[in-house]
Amino acid sequence: MKITFLGGAETVTGSKFLLETDAARVLVDCGLFQGYKWLRQRNWQSPSIDVDTLDAVILTHAHLDHSGYIPVLYRHGFRGPVYCHAATRDLCGILLPDSGHIQEDDARYYARHKLGKHENPLPLYDRATAEASLQLFHALDFDDRVSIGDLSFFLQPAGHILGAASVIVDARGKRIGFSGDVGRGNDVLMRSPRPLPPLDMLLLESTYGNRRHAQQEPFAELAGLVNRTAQKGGVVLIPAFAVGRAQLLQHLLVSLMQSGEIARMPVYLDSPMAISVSDIFCRHRELHRLTEDECMLMCEQVTYTRSVDESKAIMEQNFPHIIIAGSGMATGGRILHHFKRLLGTPSTTVLFAGYQAGGTRGAKMLAGADHVRIHGRSIRVRAKIEAISGLSGHADYAELTQWLQDSELSADTAVHLVHGEPDALEGFRNHLQEHTRFPVEVAGYRDVLQLTREL
Repeated sequence: MKITFLGGAETVTGSKFLLETDAARVLVDCGLFQGYKWLRQRNWQSPSIDVDTLDAVILTHAHLDHSGYIPVLYRHGFRGPVYCHAATRDLCGILLPDSGHIQEDDARYYARHKLGKHENPLPLYDRATAEASLQLFHALDFDDRVSIGDLSFFLQPAGHILGAASVIVDARGKRIGFSGDVGRGNDVLMRSPRPLPPLDMLLLESTYGNRRHAQQEPFAELAGLVNRTAQKGGVVLIPAFAVGRAQLLQHLLVSLMQSGEIARMPVYLDSPMAISVSDIFCRHRELHRLTEDECMLMCEQVTYTRSVDESKAIMEQNFPHIIIAGSGMATGGRILHHFKRLLGTPSTTVLFAGYQAGGTRGAKMLAGADHVRIHGRSIRVRAKIEAISGLSGHADYAELTQWLQDSELSADTAVHLVHGEPDALEGFRNHLQEHTRFPVEVAGYRDVLQLTREL
């Protein structure tokens, strides 16, 4: 039995782990590479997976860095099952077609304006291919056990977003855990991740492996930022991931207005995808902490702008307001059009409320860039750039360590760190070596890990 690290190794995107036994070939996660151009170019390489002999894909959750490569596999002929939680299937039903649609739009825009090096820019995949790939999805509940050849697996809740799971695989006398993205024990929206069962090996995410989240109450931090901007007559622009972060921000802002901690002002959710996800969020109440009344308030007190004309109409507002729009790392989506209009205005505040992968526009702005390129133009940054780490849906290194200690792992459980930037991976490796008894290694891109019964 062996594991090949085809993504999510030495980087925080592109999660793909190929597990092979004598009688099964399974891909755990099937994500897109994002961020730096040299990483994104991997998406265009021929799949390093023989789709004809691949038995199944198992998804930990719906975010595109874990699911967004499925349409590429489909285009290359993969027709096996894609197993995931029912909420993950519902979310992918929105995310994957939207991803294809955005790529088509971007390709047309670049062709029309003759941007980039390609005379005829093409999308990695289109909306039709993404929609066709959805027929492969098989929805599971947590703890449903599925057999594939000589292995079996089940999903257990990992917090983070709706349907997010850790994958527990039993094969050839060994039990392997794939953590997926792990949520926080005190998350405002999501329930706590379930502690792990006994494992021989764990592939553990390390997104925040060298960082602690701010201990400040996120309600108070957000209220202060909004109030300061409103006093200047400005606009708060929030690039937000459509799944999880947009719904959290809706809830926080509506709650702050209800309590009087911030003034009532228009809040726009300018993302058709995030609007659809909010509907799914309210349907899956068993997976999160909000009550039915809180879900209703979250949706009723925010203005949803679905059409392009409704989005453009926001530009006519001359008084303080808040815009939540995709994408979360400012790599695309409607937020870019608001950036082009408002980044040069000192009274504007741009609030990043989630992880910014290296090489993304969001990461560059947080690093202090005074200009960013948007649609081929250089835009001056005069707006105030802020970040609230307390809103992250990822556990930080201390929270991950506590999760491990609450689990049923032994000192012999071999931990391989994945899904992190190099500094985070190294920092987390050092921390675990100093504070736990687990043998810890950092997984390398395309490394092959051979497992024996004597592991």
